[in-house]
Amino acid sequence: MKKISWITFAVALSLTFGCSKDGAKLQTPANVSSAKALSTAGLNNNQSFALSSSFAKGADVSWVDQMENSGVKFYNNSGTQQDLFTILQGKHINSIRLRTFVNPTGGWCNKADMLYMAKRAKAAGMRIMIDIHYSDVWADPGHQTIPGAWAGQSFTTMMNTMYSYTLDIMNTLKSNGITPEWVQVGNETNNGMLWDYGKASLNMQNFAWFINTGYNATKAVFSSAKVVVHLANAFDNATFRWMFDGLKANGASWDVIGMSLYPSTTDWQTLNSQCLTNMNDMVARYGKQVMICEAGMDVTAASTCKSFLTDLNNKVNSVSGGNGLGVFYWEPECYNSWQGYGKGAFDTTGKPTVALDAFY
Repeated sequence: MKKISWITFAVALSLTFGCSKDGAKLQTPANVSSAKALSTAGLNNNQSFALSSSFAKGADVSWVDQMENSGVKFYNNSGTQQDLFTILQGKHINSIRLRTFVNPTGGWCNKADMLYMAKRAKAAGMRIMIDIHYSDVWADPGHQTIPGAWAGQSFTTMMNTMYSYTLDIMNTLKSNGITPEWVQVGNETNNGMLWDYGKASLNMQNFAWFINTGYNATKAVFSSAKVVVHLANAFDNATFRWMFDGLKANGASWDVIGMSLYPSTTDWQTLNSQCLTNMNDMVARYGKQVMICEAGMDVTAASTCKSFLTDLNNKVNSVSGGNGLGVFYWEPECYNSWQGYGKGAFDTTGKPTVALDAFY
């Protein structure tokens, strides 16, 4: 759909429906009764299966440019300094996920920084996912802050701005010969995005319109790119049903349901099984594909993390109808508590841990 027709359509709908003036709210995840118990039968983590040739063995490495500019170096398991992308390829990683903020402090992970890393990923022959946060800072279940430059805009104007911003990112990639395979419209949007306009518990319809805005802008440039709607807590079937039932009822379009999963060293087997149950339910309920966009575990538990990832890869690969697309680690290259993050998969000497051997 062309930009002008989408905006005209959105304005017409906003005049017809708009935001509820009586303060009525849709049910929030906390108020939704637990879904009927689903089968938790899954694969035994000790079993090993060949991953499909199309399976995305992924890593989000959005910090790499900033790390390198801070003097951080990366080494292969033999202790030889190498480019990070080369090291990851040696671990059979074939896909890279890159986030983009609107106007971040310092410029890290803005459009230009994302493009620089996307060029490196392409040069390495890797598949690419773009993760658009629609914020100047981290967007996650507890934070979905409107970019400073967008503050004060009306809902309809913000849809126009969001469309133009998304379109610009896609056109920039295209003009540089980069074709993303997946595009995330929002990050961990368990309660929507661009709060309070797109806060799902306040107005699911607004959130659905934002999803369609990003979807239409992406498809206008890359018709074959798969648009991902991404939620945290892959084991939480009740929240996933609440969200995607609401989006479906409000006419939202998406191709893939993305999930995050960060278990502890003691509950990963349980959460992996619940995740598989949830993924199969999403496929059956909405007819969409699923993938793990983020996964990780404490770097000090590398051996356990390898077991977790091996089992998770097997489970995603086993999703009914071949609809499990892949698993992305977030962010493996971090070591020595970079930015206070302790779930990387490189040791204190800058070499990959055994956790990344799960992608063989």
